[in-house]
Amino acid sequence: MRVLPIVLSIIAGSTDTIGFLGLNGLFTAHVTGNLVVLAARLVAGEQAPMSYLIAVPVFIAGLALAKVLTAALERIGVASLAPLLLLQFVLLLAFLTVCLAAGPHIGHDAAIMALAGMLGVLAMAVQNALVRLSLRDAPGTAIMTTNVTLYAIDVAEIFLGRNAVSVASARRRASHTGPAILGFVVGCVLGGACEAAFGLNAVVLPTSLALFAVALSFARHPSPRRNQPLIEQENRT
Repeated sequence: MRVLPIVLSIIAGSTDTIGFLGLNGLFTAHVTGNLVVLAARLVAGEQAPMSYLIAVPVFIAGLALAKVLTAALERIGVASLAPLLLLQFVLLLAFLTVCLAAGPHIGHDAAIMALAGMLGVLAMAVQNALVRLSLRDAPGTAIMTTNVTLYAIDVAEIFLGRNAVSVASARRRASHTGPAILGFVVGCVLGGACEAAFGLNAVVLPTSLALFAVALSFARHPSPRRNQPLIEQENRT
């Protein structure tokens, strides 16, 4: 299924940008970026928001939750993709609900801002996990550094490689990583534009896309194997 990773990339790009602009520079998807900002603020003698301090532990907790849920589902013979996508939607919906309830003054309440940010971080943790656990041959959809690296290497192989098999493999990989990168960029642009126009209410964008992703997972053709790799799924859609 080619569409789902692209939708997930747009979700991550838009969520990360909206959070960065609306939550005092917090990264929800590129969560380790918060360590860089935290270090920079501490060195500059500036006060660091509580959300920077707890983002990484909360992200790890979200990954662990997704893994535990996946293991439990596998024990009862249920594929994990749709439930994990549903969990991500619920977390983004909670993120949106907190933002709507807090209104435009969320930045003045550190506790509410931290709560909203951590819901976004948890949603992105679940997305990172589900790509590894349920879409095992899909490219990463929330952090693009690895994708850009692999894409550049594969493009170089396509144009400079002399081994036909290696070139074909590079072309196949690039056909997956390229759209994911593009989707993330589109998500960043849309998220930035929506946050500028609507503030944190713009979280409605990734929340709506997350619901669409859930629908996509239910629309897949049934497969006799759980968590079937993405490339094999494409031949069935």
